[in-house]
Amino acid sequence: MENALEIANRFRETILNGTWIANTNYKDQLENLDWKIAVTPIQNLNTIALLAQHIHYYIDGINNVFKGGTLDIKDKFSFDFPPISSQEDWDIFLTRFWNATEEFASFVEQMSDEKLNQFFVDEKYGSYRRNIEAMIEHGYYHLGQIVLIKKLLTHP
Repeated sequence: MENALEIANRFRETILNGTWIANTNYKDQLENLDWKIAVTPIQNLNTIALLAQHIHYYIDGINNVFKGGTLDIKDKFSFDFPPISSQEDWDIFLTRFWNATEEFASFVEQMSDEKLNQFFVDEKYGSYRRNIEAMIEHGYYHLGQIVLIKKLLTHP
């Protein structure tokens, strides 16, 4: 469980509270961000809101598996979300994002080393550990995009 706790905390750092890798995290970048900035397109890039929703989509989908459900997420749907059209919509989404992140981390920290090394849903997806670590890496990839887009929008 020591390995699981370490991985769960690394995941939390990406989204909720870390500064070690990127000197920031999703919560730091998004919590006080005006919704209009979050949904503002720049060139042909995804918006900040879409990138955050994309990461949440995968967290939610994996949480469903952790709860004993099926793996229903599909890459082709990972950017299809209802528009955010108010600060209230944005704040509601962020609360769901933070809660899903904590739920994910809580599931991970309860995993034994044996569970971490088991196949995730199907052998073709690799182990639970591989998929959890992929979420951390995927999270940092899009966090970097969010930071750059936010700078372009707020410091023209």
